[in-house]
Amino acid sequence: MTAQLRRHTEDLSWVLTPLLDLPGVQNAVIATGDGLVTGHSADLGRDGADRVAAMTASLHAAARAFTTAFTGAEKVALTQTVVESEHGYAVVTPAGENSSLAVFALPGADLGTIAYQMQVQVAALARALASPAREASRT
Repeated sequence: MTAQLRRHTEDLSWVLTPLLDLPGVQNAVIATGDGLVTGHSADLGRDGADRVAAMTASLHAAARAFTTAFTGAEKVALTQTVVESEHGYAVVTPAGENSSLAVFALPGADLGTIAYQMQVQVAALARALASPAREASRT
């Protein structure tokens, strides 16, 4: 499927274009920490994106709890969570304070390239969302 057919449907979906252009990447979602969609690839559809966003929040919570159980660390900062199956890879990375970027790639996809591009896109998203602090109103 060509990148042109992978139209994006949410305001933040522009972040996904470079990822969806990578060989083997099928779909991607940007999700809030509580499992709401803020961007997704069009091929996934809104219902699919809603399911992935909810699972992304659960997966990251489980990964943090899993790491805490093994290490005893009270605060765990995840860098990446990968789920591998016979169908491919689900890769999730934090995308700011309260959001995540999730990508699904086929078997044989270059996970190193995908992980790198995910970090590049997270940085681009952070720059785009950065805004100057508001001044307190004096009323």
